Amino acid sequence: MTGTQPRDAAAFPWPVPLPRDAAAVEGPGFTLQARTAVTGDQTAVGILTNLASARTDGEIDLDPTAAGPGITLSITDAETPESYRLITSTDGVAVTGSDEAGLFYGIQTLTQLIARTDDGWRIPAVEIADSPRFAYRGVMLDVARHFSPVEVVLGVIDRAAQLKLNHLHLHLTDDQGWRIEIPSRPELTRLASATAIGGDPGGLYTAEDYARIVAYAAARHMTVVPEIDLPGHTHAVGLAYPDLVEEPVISDHIREVVETYGSTLPVAGEPYEGLAVGFSSLRIGDAATEAFVTDVVTDLAAMTPGPYLHVGGDEALGTDPADYAEFVSLASRIVADAGKVPVMWHEAGAASDLHPGTVGHYWGFVSPTDGTDDKARGFVTRGGRIILSPADAVYLDMKDAADSELGLTWANGVTSVERAYAWEPGTVLDGVAESDILGVEAALWTETVRSPDDIDTLMFPRIAAAAEAAWSPASDLNPLRTWDSFRERVGALDGLWSALGIRFRRSPEIPWRDEETS
Repeated sequence: MTGTQPRDAAAFPWPVPLPRDAAAVEGPGFTLQARTAVTGDQTAVGILTNLASARTDGEIDLDPTAAGPGITLSITDAETPESYRLITSTDGVAVTGSDEAGLFYGIQTLTQLIARTDDGWRIPAVEIADSPRFAYRGVMLDVARHFSPVEVVLGVIDRAAQLKLNHLHLHLTDDQGWRIEIPSRPELTRLASATAIGGDPGGLYTAEDYARIVAYAAARHMTVVPEIDLPGHTHAVGLAYPDLVEEPVISDHIREVVETYGSTLPVAGEPYEGLAVGFSSLRIGDAATEAFVTDVVTDLAAMTPGPYLHVGGDEALGTDPADYAEFVSLASRIVADAGKVPVMWHEAGAASDLHPGTVGHYWGFVSPTDGTDDKARGFVTRGGRIILSPADAVYLDMKDAADSELGLTWANGVTSVERAYAWEPGTVLDGVAESDILGVEAALWTETVRSPDDIDTLMFPRIAAAAEAAWSPASDLNPLRTWDSFRERVGALDGLWSALGIRFRRSPEIPWRDEETS
């Protein structure tokens, strides 16, 4: 395939994220019958059957026993992980994955291509050869500021997977609460999990809950990345282990945040229900602190089959800089000793003794300020790679409109859907090559999030922009990697997202198509 596009390519219903190589071919495509044959990999058949039924409001039944042309789902060995090919004609549809994940992603693309026409439900005639740009394509859910029960997390996994995201980063601890059971340290959830911002109820995941989340994600080709945020964001630790934390550092910045948001000042030994950050710190240099971190990391690593373990490192404003550098280096070695790849927010890149290969997580702006890019490059210098989460592009907790009741605006003001789309991962950090970028992650912090509806409203449609940045070729390599194309393609997902129960915000930036006109 050459990647040629039809003359009306901008209006063609290409999927989101945009495939690497796709072409429309001659012919009307494949018309789905009320009972349409489907054969091949049984797991994949079950996934597509459920999606197609939801997409068509139950009008189409994919049935392995049906006669006539149909859909074939198969796996073949290929060099590129997560890749797939999709070919549609009047004779049927063939989706071939390089592995189980590739076939799964091909099914997501196929589902997006199903559209109602005057002649019924049809899949257009296309040839697609697709593979991801980055190996790491993530979404972060903060369950510490406001807690999300297991079922809500499973829903986030489903939503992310249908956009070909493959990592779920769970922010499990913060000043407001400790959400994950640590077998060797049961006091953490017994004494530090009950509260949240604004006095809302807290919550926790037992080891069994966490195992359920991990297994559910794995079945959808997503890897769970747990985060224990250290050495700052640790006020909740002090509720269980007061001897491990310093007194809160109340700076002018903390007072300003409290005044702006009507929050409260932190008090040692009392649950914190505000949203100021940067005042807390572990007591660094104590043997008891090192033993605590070792216990937590060792237990969490044993519970986590994925390769990564995130230990935070951001906004440690209450920690002496020399102590901070000593601690993040120690934490990176503890994670490595537990058999995991350490991941840390970009501030840790300034430390000179990080474990080699530690992954840096950049949350600065698309145009870096205040040396955030220098800190991020520190990880690359030490053999690590970078995950990009520029706050003014893919922080989903930012308002998407000035009058939104949800979200904040500290990341350069309102983050519209267009701004979420109009950035290029390869140009954020000078001196960082494409091969140094592990991937892209959209982040949803939950200061203002209190319900599953709130999650959907802030995630969609902007998470689709992050997914395209993570999966699709660079914007200068495909003529359809444009805002105008993206907004049209997202608008065509109206019916599918509605059928899947996603309570997305109908942003006026997107030309939504309802089922009668799609």
